[in-house]
Amino acid sequence: MPDKATINRARADKRAGKSASTQAGEFVKREIDRIREGEHGAKNAKQAIAIGLSEARRAGVEIPDKRSASKKKSSPKRRSASTRKSASSRKASPSRKSTARKSAALKALKKMPRRAASHLALSRQAHSVARRRSAADRSAAARKAARTRSRERAQRSGR
Repeated sequence: MPDKATINRARADKRAGKSASTQAGEFVKREIDRIREGEHGAKNAKQAIAIGLSEARRAGVEIPDKRSASKKKSSPKRRSASTRKSASSRKASPSRKSTARKSAALKALKKMPRRAASHLALSRQAHSVARRRSAADRSAAARKAARTRSRERAQRSGR
């Protein structure tokens, strides 16, 4: 679970009218810091970012999940009475199962390298993602950034 300071920074971003990705950036930054502090590791920079985004979603930041957006949304299928498991055939309660899964995941993360959060790894990840974006997309992002900068300067100067 993310710490209160991170949640408060994300909420402040939301109040300031910043985008969901900016709010989620607070969680990603915290995750990168955790890896650099040695709390756990990650396979690569993409995984480190994914962990931060997952925490942001759990904390209530409204960022779309690209995996679920790409899948077709179908109505849930109902199971017949014959396919349902009886209470006696279940081995562990759902909460105990998820706790074990979380524990195993954390144990695996602790063994992974810390270099996933290095400056070089993060810059390579950013560069590879930027290369996949179209020129029009990059241009639009630059124009939006310029508008944001000019608005912030005006607010600071007291206009």
